Amino acid sequence: MLPHTLFIGQQLYFLPVCESTNSEAQQLLIKNEATEGCTVITHQQTKGRGQRGNSWEAEPGKNVTLSVILSPSFLAARQQFYLNIAVSLAVLDLLHEQGLHEAQVKWPNDLFYEGKKLGGILIENTINSYILQHSIVGIGLNVNQLHFDYTTATSMHNATGKTFDIEQLIMRLLELLEKRYLELRNGKTDKQRHEYLQALYRYQEVHPFLVDNQQVKGQIVGVNENGCLAVEIEKKLRYFAFKEISYII
Repeated sequence: MLPHTLFIGQQLYFLPVCESTNSEAQQLLIKNEATEGCTVITHQQTKGRGQRGNSWEAEPGKNVTLSVILSPSFLAARQQFYLNIAVSLAVLDLLHEQGLHEAQVKWPNDLFYEGKKLGGILIENTINSYILQHSIVGIGLNVNQLHFDYTTATSMHNATGKTFDIEQLIMRLLELLEKRYLELRNGKTDKQRHEYLQALYRYQEVHPFLVDNQQVKGQIVGVNENGCLAVEIEKKLRYFAFKEISYII
């Protein structure tokens, strides 16, 4: 089965088991065997990675685990978070279509449902002369898995009570990803940024955060072009990169 797309998912690799779909995609790039939109799918990752080296574990055959190779040379390196936004919106589009209307994106790249992690995105970029040469977009989505080691995780099945067809779900995700990617390529950054903020977990709400090992109260007010989270703390606007601020949930 192939998705109804122009290029995303038209070159498809399925591996029953692999260490990491992002790593497999990287090897295809190194060997010059991948066209834009090349997609690597697996039923089981043995060394799946999350943001900043965190591990990503999932039961075999019950979840979406894939990586897509893109060539967003229309983006400057400093604009790379726009790609995160487009990918996040594509996954949210899928979740909303499947009835999870309350799904949100938790900065910088987690998908949340009712305060629990539903999935994650890991984008690894290659930069050449201040532009994005290649991007490997890794997406993990908890679908039919029922039990997790962490109480902070959930799945589409847990949220809806439904069992989903993984293959059909992947094909639809690739279609929505291409739609959002083409929208980005056509310069719709302001539109996507607005949608991203409206779907941002705890946006414009006062909540506790951990900054420099101290608990503070702050309000998320936006995300800048570089992907830094803008938080108002004690009436001062501060910007945080990945790992410089933590949610207290």
